[in-house]
Amino acid sequence: MPSDHTLAKISNSLGVTGLRWTGKMNVPLYRLSGGRIGGKVGRAPVLLLTTTGRKSGQQRTAPVVYLQDGENVVVINTNAGNAKVPAWSLNLKANPEGEVECGRKRYPVRARVAEGEERERLWREHNEQYAGFDDYQEKLAREASVIVLEPR
Repeated sequence: MPSDHTLAKISNSLGVTGLRWTGKMNVPLYRLSGGRIGGKVGRAPVLLLTTTGRKSGQQRTAPVVYLQDGENVVVINTNAGNAKVPAWSLNLKANPEGEVECGRKRYPVRARVAEGEERERLWREHNEQYAGFDDYQEKLAREASVIVLEPR
């Protein structure tokens, strides 16, 4: 299996269009297999995050690497080091209500941005699980947000 750093380089080479295409293919495969296909990047787990489009009002689903933190799940909006903020993150900023799918389990969540010591702890733990986040952050002109998804 390739290292997290190798996976990060592959993600960076795909660009935004490649990531979007890969995500669109991943969602039906993930759902069909209950997360057995598309449910991991390296050793990091992947969930499906459904948000409401801030412009369209339509439901949008994206595969996102996550960290389990107690009953919460944590995601980071690095967009694999691409300059654009991922749409799911902008959608959560406009409307923090969403839905998470982990395997076959689905449940509603409310998003908030982690700050201070909590952000640092979650960033470190997330990066221990998937080392690509530090690589992605180096490419960004913005600070990536650590987003906590709390079950509702």
